[in-house]
Amino acid sequence: MCPDVRFLVQSEDHLRFVITLRITFRRIIGVWLVLSFGAIPYAFAQAHTADREGAGAVQTQMRNVMYHYTDSLAVLIKSLDGELLPVDPTAYPVFDNKESFRLRADHAEITIDAPDLCNIFNTYVFSRANTPVTGVSLGIENGKLKIRGKLHQVGVIPFETEGTLWPTPDGRILLHVGKIKAMHVPVTGILNLFGVDVADLIKTGKIPGVQSSGDDLILDPALLLPPPHLEGKVTAVRIEGQSVLLTFGDRNHVEKSLQVGNYMSYRGNKLGFGKLTMTDSDMFLIDMDPADPLDFFLDRYKAQLAAGYTKITPRFGLRVYIRDFNKLGKAAGKKNLPAAKN
Repeated sequence: MCPDVRFLVQSEDHLRFVITLRITFRRIIGVWLVLSFGAIPYAFAQAHTADREGAGAVQTQMRNVMYHYTDSLAVLIKSLDGELLPVDPTAYPVFDNKESFRLRADHAEITIDAPDLCNIFNTYVFSRANTPVTGVSLGIENGKLKIRGKLHQVGVIPFETEGTLWPTPDGRILLHVGKIKAMHVPVTGILNLFGVDVADLIKTGKIPGVQSSGDDLILDPALLLPPPHLEGKVTAVRIEGQSVLLTFGDRNHVEKSLQVGNYMSYRGNKLGFGKLTMTDSDMFLIDMDPADPLDFFLDRYKAQLAAGYTKITPRFGLRVYIRDFNKLGKAAGKKNLPAAKN
């Protein structure tokens, strides 16, 4: 082969190589651009979603607070670290509207006395018209719940049973029911006691916060309690005297207390209360009488604040010393003191 022909072949091979290399390089660059820049909107969307989930959240910490949901229902919050989350992600929590936020517990120790547990069932869970169960009473004997009530299925059937409480893997509460008696006759399984109609109500979730699992019941604290709803993963349940102690989150991970004594703190984002709206919230509600738990009732918080006094920190935070709700009557009964002389 003459040199010119060899050079032509080499040139054609070289040209093919160059073209192939350029095509491959362009593909690599294209894939890199897609992976790199195509991932940016996804990552931004993920970050934006995460930001929206936490947007408006007000950090809260509570220590030794008797928290009233209603006049007849209160729970003792021994400790709680979590957030107030606005129900409307575009809004912010407002004390005067307890439907405007929910309370999420990252960690908490909460005690519910047997009478208050009764009130939860009688005045909230089974408070609707034509409710199948009424007159629920609870007691604690030998570490077990003793439950009595009246079933309205065919006439009125009194029943009694005992049960034990356990946390479920998904953070709810399992009520394992043992012996059941209706009209003093043993019954196998709580759903057999309730009958088809009532069992269907439980299975379809029409009784809020109560679901069935075989012959046991699963209780959801987020739905059992009235607003503001308490959210969090229950990790332990135990009986202490005549009370049920619920642990939310990791019991070994407790945030350092921000204040001495009994108090509630609210920090960050926006919070509304009364005629005030606090931006970058920094407010502590502090018990004027640390000898017993801070008795707090959201429906009456203005009267509690009015019976106390407020200090402003150098960084314009609020430190509100409030009177216990259960002591407002005593304070109101006192005669007005004469104005102090200058």
